[in-house]
Amino acid sequence: MPTGKVKWFDTERGFGFIASDDGDEVFLHASALPAGVAAPKPGTKVDFGVADGKRGPQALSVKVLDPLPSVAKAARKPADDMAVIVEDLIKVLDRVGNDLRRGRYPDKAVGEKYASVLRVVADALEG
Repeated sequence: MPTGKVKWFDTERGFGFIASDDGDEVFLHASALPAGVAAPKPGTKVDFGVADGKRGPQALSVKVLDPLPSVAKAARKPADDMAVIVEDLIKVLDRVGNDLRRGRYPDKAVGEKYASVLRVVADALEG
């Protein structure tokens, strides 16, 4: 089986490409990924089968050989710092909840800011 490294992968579109060790580019569809691997990071070493697809070689039965270490986990905030952030977030969400009970959504710009803050905190917790 050929080996290579993930060149890039777009989770929204469900595909990417592998740069094989022999210099070829191979199409990688999300359906070829192993269970539990939703989005391989660029540079992840993989082992895969190849089939001729509509537009060239396509990876089949991809196996992750050495997943890259998570930079996010290595740079996690201390738990005490996260506790303060979560407590502040609870206060903000409480205000939003009270406004919603009164039938008022936050205006679009403010709602987008709340959503981005929630995503950042979720990513930090997920690590």
